[in-house]
Amino acid sequence: MRKIIAAKLHSLKVTGADLNYHGSVTLDPDHCEQAGIMPLEFVEIWNKSSGARISTYVILGERGSRCCVLNGAAARTCQPGDEVIIASSIYAQESELPGMRPRVLTFDGDNNVASMLTYAVERSADGRWSFSILAETGAALPVPLRAR
Repeated sequence: MRKIIAAKLHSLKVTGADLNYHGSVTLDPDHCEQAGIMPLEFVEIWNKSSGARISTYVILGERGSRCCVLNGAAARTCQPGDEVIIASSIYAQESELPGMRPRVLTFDGDNNVASMLTYAVERSADGRWSFSILAETGAALPVPLRAR
């Protein structure tokens, strides 16, 4: 089994930090549903502003609020305005990889969804892996050389 990305919220801005809450990250249910992130699911959070990396679980905030609130100890790692990447993962067999299509949402400065992308991995007959990023329409986007 390998740990594989399942969904990602990329460049979401932190809207709040509540040190006195029980813990977790509060996210807009609309964003979670679009990406495929479940309530109470454990996620990794990578702060693009500070480099901090944490693990916590998701609770749902107000629908349509575009919120991203770090709660409890996590509030010490991110401040309002910081850009974060939030990723969920699953464990899967290598043979399952070609059938997976993790969804990635990217965000504008107001936490509106700017684009919806899908990661795709295929294996050729000779056993070589390929990786592509698909636009919501299914069209392949250029993949930077470092990601190939």
